[in-house]
Amino acid sequence: MKKWLLLLILTPFLIGLGLGAGAFYMKFPHDFWDRLLPVPHNELKVVVIRPRLNARQCAQAFYDQGALTGSPAELARWMARMGIDRRIRPGQYRVVKSDPWNMARQLQTAQPISSSLTIIPGMDIFSIRDIFNPQTNPLSPSSGDLLSLTLLDDRHYPEPMREFLPESEESRIAFLLPETYFVVDESPEELVRVASHSWWSRYGDRLPAGVTPEYLEERAIVASMVQREALWDAERPVVAGVIENRLNKDMLLQIDATVVYAWKLLGRDLRRVFHNDLTLNSPYNTYIIQGLPPAPICIPSAESWEAALAPEKNNHYYYVARKDGYHYFAETYEEHRRNIRKARTE
Repeated sequence: MKKWLLLLILTPFLIGLGLGAGAFYMKFPHDFWDRLLPVPHNELKVVVIRPRLNARQCAQAFYDQGALTGSPAELARWMARMGIDRRIRPGQYRVVKSDPWNMARQLQTAQPISSSLTIIPGMDIFSIRDIFNPQTNPLSPSSGDLLSLTLLDDRHYPEPMREFLPESEESRIAFLLPETYFVVDESPEELVRVASHSWWSRYGDRLPAGVTPEYLEERAIVASMVQREALWDAERPVVAGVIENRLNKDMLLQIDATVVYAWKLLGRDLRRVFHNDLTLNSPYNTYIIQGLPPAPICIPSAESWEAALAPEKNNHYYYVARKDGYHYFAETYEEHRRNIRKARTE
């Protein structure tokens, strides 16, 4: 039999065989193939897929991160054939290291691991590192040096925000908006990126015309003091107004929270401020320095930022805390002394 005749006879058979195999494959669910041809047991890998990657870039990520033993282009083709390219989501994927076909089979049912990082209002340059404590967050880096380097790297911030960024990491943490963020990976880079973008999305369009980096840093410092001084959100604009009034009168701010922070920088954790603590020679001690401290003392909440950007117009120069966390406010020192006695006898 001539070769062309044999080929003519076999071609429809082979086409039919291929179509039948394809139909058979498509007819049966994934778990059938998993039982029939299980993915070979191999090394477990965690692969990070970042947002806005196409199928070819995702396949390359699996290869670059050591989970793929074959060609990324072949994995991309399998992803397209199985429809994975249209539904793969950003996140961390735990997969068995394998060839392109077996990797695509895993991705048909794989779900990205949900990760979250939380910034709590009032965190300072010390406590923010607890987010990456290996005892509470075993998947994330624990190096404080890495967080410092990330905070000082302009590339992790929104581009229009970069011209306003202060120089120090103590000041830059104030521009991370407190929130729980669901992230691709639990790293300082991801935290700074999402939290700074959140801050800029909220306040970037609301900044006054001609705003300067110095102005924004001053507002950050005020917001951080408001955060520490006011327990209740309703009082934050009032406290911010008192700070503005004292600054305008060239009065010492005399804010206990700055003294607590000054001692913390020296390794001492104050629970209560006594008279002897007020003599500390520190640029953060607002009982002895004029004006604002050199940097924010903590990360302000959104409410504290709102208060610092729009302080209440009032005539108060003094306040004293009540037992319920609210304050008595006063215009004169004599009135303030009466409020102190009232707060102590409640």
